[in-house]
Amino acid sequence: MNPVHRAMVEDTYAEAFRSLYAEVLITACHRTWLDHAVQAATGNASSTILCDCEAGLSHYIGPGGDTDEATPDGRPGAVVQFHLPRFRKDRVEALERALLVRLSQNVLTCPTAACFNRLDEPSFYPMGRKLSYFGDGYQYRDERFGRKVWAIPILGGEFIIERRIGYRDGLMGGNLWFMGRDVGSALEAAEKAAAAIRPWPGVIMPFPGGITHSGSKAGSQYRFMIASTYAEYCPTLRAQLGERSRLPEGVGSVMEIIINGRDLATIAAATQAAIAASAETPGLLRISAGNYGGRLGKSFVYLHPDKQPAATV
Repeated sequence: MNPVHRAMVEDTYAEAFRSLYAEVLITACHRTWLDHAVQAATGNASSTILCDCEAGLSHYIGPGGDTDEATPDGRPGAVVQFHLPRFRKDRVEALERALLVRLSQNVLTCPTAACFNRLDEPSFYPMGRKLSYFGDGYQYRDERFGRKVWAIPILGGEFIIERRIGYRDGLMGGNLWFMGRDVGSALEAAEKAAAAIRPWPGVIMPFPGGITHSGSKAGSQYRFMIASTYAEYCPTLRAQLGERSRLPEGVGSVMEIIINGRDLATIAAATQAAIAASAETPGLLRISAGNYGGRLGKSFVYLHPDKQPAATV
């Protein structure tokens, strides 16, 4: 029998940094409209390089969900996270603005959708009250499903949103690099990894489909750019860069997954699930990760699990 191919997992780490994040539960009458709400609310939220936040689906709960947890209203539900880097001076105000825009324009507007808080924290936004003004004076406070909510009359009936949306510290910037012989093998490996991460409670992958083919580095030769292509790992620049190229021999394409989440332990566990699911992909040569030697963040997600210390944020 031929030995099973397994990509080399480099002895390195992803460098995560602290975030401020909110987590909400969106419910709807069935999965189709739930997914419409989630996709709209998390759109254009891949990277805070230019997006107002990084957002994505964590997992499904309720009927047909990834866990046995029930939703307050008994309907299908999706847990969604919204992250901003904690080093931003305006992080509290900016996160509130991102939530207000996304929940009002993409969840309030989605047929049968409702919105509930997931973080019982002393720090919170009065998001229900702010969205309630759409009711033009006909909105009212109520208690539904054991939750304190605002009920907003709309053409479809009522929109229900919990009064408070909590926020707390989390982590951004966990990542994995999948180095394949070609685009097909790198993408297949990343797809397997993303599928393993997708139902994992407590983490999100903000890029389209969970994957990006344009991994970046901090800084640029242009002063107006805060990030730019990671030239040293671009296959088409191997000959031009010569010895400055850091791309391993035989690698023709690199795909990346970014992982944000509630804490280091959760991101580390999701990372190991992704590695296990993808390592035997034909044509995948290496699995690696990006870091800056601790200059960006102080939470390290090691690819070799025996290197991972007690996971604390």
